[in-house]
Amino acid sequence: MKRLMIAAGALLMSSIAQADECANASTQTEMNTCTAQQYQAADKTLNQTYQSAIKRAEAPQRELLKKAQQAWIALRDADCAFIGSGTEGGSIQPMIVNQCLADKTNEREAYLATLMQCEEGDLSCPLPPAN
Repeated sequence: MKRLMIAAGALLMSSIAQADECANASTQTEMNTCTAQQYQAADKTLNQTYQSAIKRAEAPQRELLKKAQQAWIALRDADCAFIGSGTEGGSIQPMIVNQCLADKTNEREAYLATLMQCEEGDLSCPLPPAN
């Protein structure tokens, strides 16, 4: 439950920051650029958290985490391509796809961050607690 609350809080804070960041965008090009930057920032944060999780994982778990991450990336990309398909060819499509990618990436990062908060004896958490 504690991990769920941390993840929800992190997701809420990132959503608020993103909304402020793009509030002044007035053209479609500016909005497309803004959402692309949001996605890039979310991806960078996710990669940092993922690298920390990989380092914390014990040897047999590393391969499982790598497979899970690769599968998640494929799912995220397919989901966002589907979400953007309703605006295929339109100038708004990059914004729709980038916002989807940013949202899903933020969600994944929050999830991985909760795994970094494992407490001793929490059998539902696959990563060992921090020393």
